[in-house]
Amino acid sequence: MAEERLQRRTQFTASAESQKPRLKKAPEFPILEKQNWLIHLHYIRKDYEACKAVIKEQLQETQGLCEYAIYVQALIFRLEGNIQESLELFQTCAVLSPQCADNLKQVARSLFLLGKHKAATEVYNEAAKLNQKDWEICHNLGVCYIYLKQFTKAQDQLHNALQLNKHDLTYIMLGKIHLLEGDLDKAIEIYKKAVEFSPENTELLTTLGLLYLQLGIYQKAFEHLGNALTYDPTNYKAILAAGSMMQTHGDFDVALTKYRVVACAVPESPPLWNNIGMCFFGKKKYVAAISCLKRANYLAPFDWKILYNLGLVHLTMQQYASAFHFLSAAINFQPKMGELYMLLAVALTNLEDTENAKRAYAEAVRLDKCNPLVNLNYAVLLYNQGEKQGALAQYQEMEKKVNLLKDSSSLEFDSEMVEMAQKLGAALQVGEALVWTKPGKDPKSKHRTTSTSKAASFQQPLGSNQALGQAMSSAAAHRKLPSVGAGGTSQPTKPPPLPLEPEPAVEASPAEAPSQIREK
Repeated sequence: MAEERLQRRTQFTASAESQKPRLKKAPEFPILEKQNWLIHLHYIRKDYEACKAVIKEQLQETQGLCEYAIYVQALIFRLEGNIQESLELFQTCAVLSPQCADNLKQVARSLFLLGKHKAATEVYNEAAKLNQKDWEICHNLGVCYIYLKQFTKAQDQLHNALQLNKHDLTYIMLGKIHLLEGDLDKAIEIYKKAVEFSPENTELLTTLGLLYLQLGIYQKAFEHLGNALTYDPTNYKAILAAGSMMQTHGDFDVALTKYRVVACAVPESPPLWNNIGMCFFGKKKYVAAISCLKRANYLAPFDWKILYNLGLVHLTMQQYASAFHFLSAAINFQPKMGELYMLLAVALTNLEDTENAKRAYAEAVRLDKCNPLVNLNYAVLLYNQGEKQGALAQYQEMEKKVNLLKDSSSLEFDSEMVEMAQKLGAALQVGEALVWTKPGKDPKSKHRTTSTSKAASFQQPLGSNQALGQAMSSAAAHRKLPSVGAGGTSQPTKPPPLPLEPEPAVEASPAEAPSQIREK
């Protein structure tokens, strides 16, 4: 009986074990994907050499058909600067997986980096057919259209991108389009919306402050630049702009203190050394001014505004040959600015090259339809040469411009310009004297006009009127008006402030995908 019970228990146990489910063997990964995890791990750790070794092994095993390995290899090539090689590998990925929008986006980005913007737009459009709600595709299409100068299409794409996903970079590029079109008001509106969306973005705050500064709205400019410095006290662009505002209002020592901070962050900035030079110019330290301006010119040899300021300082120091050299160079880069020709004529007059001075004045009169100083200086030169009819004609043109400026703005003219015009009018026996606005009592007051032409001659100065006054009259070295005391000088032309790098703050490059690695 005992043996039978034991036999039954043994049979029951064996049958129960046979009914238990057996553990299945772990499935093996397909050979094409089995090392993707290791490739991904090395890539995110930035261990690119080990990553490339694994990729090479994987591609050998798969005979070059592992899409993920090729994709990561292309990303590494791009990081190393081998853009053409990365483009070829991304194109291979697009062939292996033609319905993947990410592959096409990477192909388009490589084309963009190679400067092939039209080809990049075509590929981005193909990617958009696969994924119509991708913010990155719309944004990058807009950037490509900016480079192709197709601003309407660029705006459409950027607005589409904002509808899909609001992003700081999209606002920046949309504002850049309006800046390229010269519409500052629309650019300001865009940047205001951007600041509302991202109130702690110092780049947006600084750019908006610079735009207000460019329009002469100093209160709002100071407010936004102050907010930028609140979030980032080391923001050198905001500090540079704040220093420029102080410099504009004659606080040269305070501005120089600000510029010392900027010099520690960006010692090779051309706008910085230009502004430092003009601070010294305002303090009448001309040798230091020339030294700083020449450093700015060394860093940015093709910037006409630095050349303009160098010419102005040399005129002030009565170094007319050097002034002629720098002003001629500035004219080569900015041939449509009448004020440059007027300064060149001043230098030529003092170099006793009267014929070329007349040609320069004639060109200045043709180009500048707003600034009465051009006609006044030209009239003085013609009177000194005995050409009273020509001088009278230029004097009458000056009267017209002055009347237009008085009607369109509350402009106050400099006392030296008023005195010189009155003396010349008396010498020419003009019947009715001009009714000039009395000059302000504050010698540091800056004159501003709202003329639609926005002539550079009425931009805010970087130096003081007293310091510039020596450089600006063609009658300064030719005292041939004894009856009217021709020793006077006309109103100095204001040197235009160099842009405080608002544009470098706007990078016109396509956005990268939030994640460059696609999980398989």
